[in-house]
Amino acid sequence: MSVRTALRRAPMVGDVPGLRMLQVGDEWDLVRTSAEVGLLALAHLRAIGAPIGPVLYDGPHERLYYVIRTGTADSDWGDLPVRHLSTNSWLVAPGLELMDDWFGGWCELPDDDTLTDPDLLRAALQHPYVADAQ
Repeated sequence: MSVRTALRRAPMVGDVPGLRMLQVGDEWDLVRTSAEVGLLALAHLRAIGAPIGPVLYDGPHERLYYVIRTGTADSDWGDLPVRHLSTNSWLVAPGLELMDDWFGGWCELPDDDTLTDPDLLRAALQHPYVADAQ
């Protein structure tokens, strides 16, 4: 199931219009990084023409979340400033109606089930100009 479809089906967060709760670890996992590092990696992925899955910008916390296949992130992330989120994790995300609100928004949100390749993401995070930001 695509993240876009999951957003349509996800329960709302309390009484906050437009915010949804997405369960992580069934259909996909997340890689969380700082916005500064994550945006540089995103620019690199775009520059090389890599397929990019959903990428969420969390404005209040200055973080980026990349959606990757479940089970593809492992201990190889240990040397990078990221956190892998999987089973028993939840993501508060803006629904489709809050694409550009104060919360942040979706930098990428494909219509299909495209996910970011974890190996390409790892390589982007290790790229010299991205690594310098760390």
